[in-house]
Amino acid sequence: MDELAFSDATTLAAKIKAKEISAAELLEHYIQRIKKYNPEVNAVVCMQLEKARVRAADADAALARGDNWGPLHGVPMTVKESFNISGLPTTWGNPENVANIANEDAVACQRLQAAGAVIFGKTNVPIHLADFQSFNEVYGVCGNPHDLERTPGGSSGGSAAALAAGFSALEMGSDIGGSIRNPAHYCGVFGLKPSWNVLPMRGHALPGVLTPSDISVIGPLARSAQDLALVMEIVGGSDELHNPGWTLELPKPEKKNFSEYKIAVWLDDDMAPVDKSVQERVMRVAQLAKDGGAEIDFDARPAFTSQDTHHTYESLLHSAMSARQPADMFEYLLDKRQKLADDDMTDEARVTRASALYYREWHAANERRTHLRWAWHNFFSQYDLLLTPMCVTSAFNHDHNPKISERTITVNNEKHAYMKQVFWAGLTGVSFLPSTVVPTGPDDQGLPIGVQIVGAEMHDLMTIEFARMVHNELGGFVPAPAYQD
Repeated sequence: MDELAFSDATTLAAKIKAKEISAAELLEHYIQRIKKYNPEVNAVVCMQLEKARVRAADADAALARGDNWGPLHGVPMTVKESFNISGLPTTWGNPENVANIANEDAVACQRLQAAGAVIFGKTNVPIHLADFQSFNEVYGVCGNPHDLERTPGGSSGGSAAALAAGFSALEMGSDIGGSIRNPAHYCGVFGLKPSWNVLPMRGHALPGVLTPSDISVIGPLARSAQDLALVMEIVGGSDELHNPGWTLELPKPEKKNFSEYKIAVWLDDDMAPVDKSVQERVMRVAQLAKDGGAEIDFDARPAFTSQDTHHTYESLLHSAMSARQPADMFEYLLDKRQKLADDDMTDEARVTRASALYYREWHAANERRTHLRWAWHNFFSQYDLLLTPMCVTSAFNHDHNPKISERTITVNNEKHAYMKQVFWAGLTGVSFLPSTVVPTGPDDQGLPIGVQIVGAEMHDLMTIEFARMVHNELGGFVPAPAYQD
């Protein structure tokens, strides 16, 4: 196996600083792998190689002088296409945006580079970052390195695929409906959806947009839990507006042994039935913790129903997503809403209403969300963590039917509506909770399965630490077999 290509960023940074390999050599190693393998995977969609080569050479020269740029000194990495990188397009997969060339780096990318990173390219997404798959008319289809006929997830699908195929040391993605977490699950890497707004969003946007989107966050995908924690340390904190007044100080994880944890498990739900193969992995992680002395509770739930949280999420999610659409699309949705019968409560009708909310309705949904957040707060006063599935199955076959309402997904040999699977992302996303996905190895089809580790707001580092502990016992990231050479 190509150990260099599949090492985590923390390990590679140490190798560069020990002069076991130069930043320039490591960058070229990734470039050669991309030239060889990326045409079939299509994870990396644009690069700035001349600029990256100069920066890598500067990193090596700095190291020779005894200068240390930071914890990612000279480490080559990529970011999701939706982040602004000066000189590269930011299209969000929309052909109408191909001329949108960024003239400034996103704040998160500035901070990663200030810590020494060499950002050399960007990775594939779905149009408007709005699918569980990653394909668009600008860049084409991204395949899952574990099986190119299957999705790598979305919308940070290219991010996860790049890590699984050994194209990059580290990735930055974003998540509003599982867009970090489901690609991490499908591709067998680590992913973190942080607490809302603890990582600055500025520069992860289309032109003219400065307001952070509701629910949406940015966060890392990586090949180790240590890398997730490192990115939180580097990128986390306020943007310039709040810098004079507050500093981010996330609680440090104090519990180092499974025996110190009290853990709830939410294994399945009628809102989004989970395949037995995925349930088995959640059970495996729960049993691992139990064998280590943890207290496990399969019945504990916060004080609300699945329907309450999902319908609130649905309202706020589709409202936020429709705000990204062109004005004519919103007018179409508003007209469609006005033609609905008052008693039409079908899935399509609910989505239509949510996509054209009046402010009073949005405010009511936000109030319901605040009640959910307090219910979770009370829940996590009794439990340290919650384990859940991330997705209802392992990676599914590409399905590019433009009518999403006609797509289906097969769970336990039964077909279900495609959008049902967003339940597990929304369960924690709507309430701003941090969620870390830990890979648990391949299923009997050779496809990765991840488990979602959820904590209380601002307890991001606890979820990462627990993922590290699970990784140490079960193993974690496994490179895609076809790309290990």
